[in-house]
Formats: sequence, structure tokens, C-alpha cells
Amino acid sequence: MAYDPEKDKLLKKWKCAETGLVVSINRYGDGEPKVQIGPRILLKSDGTERAPVKSGRLTIEDVMWLYDIIDDIKQELSNLASPS
Repeated sequence: MAYDPEKDKLLKKWKCAETGLVVSINRYGDGEPKVQIGPRILLKSDGTERAPVKSGRLTIEDVMWLYDIIDDIKQELSNLASPS
């Protein structure tokens, strides 16, 4: 079965203003929702967004931001997941 971009859905997204790191909850087709860390969307000097890049290794700023939003991510993922 080939990848179908129509089945790939973004359900919720968070973006760190300081580092550009994006964390999102996505679902492919009827599959379970999953958390994705990355990409990183940085700003150009004129304030517009550059093309997304791999998140790479996380800085302490990334980790602290992730720590701050982790409860929100867990709650959202729990709300979206089907009961077992």
C-alpha cells in the first residue's frame, strides 16, 4: 500500500516561538493518533518563515518548552485516542 497524503491528518500542533521546534499530533487514515517532534521552522531576518528543517538534537530550551507543554500533549492525545 502506497503512502496517500490525503489520509495524513494533522490533529493538533504546538510551536516553540524561541526555537522554532514544532510538536504535533497526527493520524494516518484510521490509525491511532501519534506525537511527532519536529520539524523546526526558523525565521528569516525579515521575519518570514524559512522552509522546515529536521529538528535534530534538542537544546535545553527545547526540552524546557517540551516539559512545559507535555501535560497538554498527554491530555490532547488521550482525548483523541480510541478507548481500549
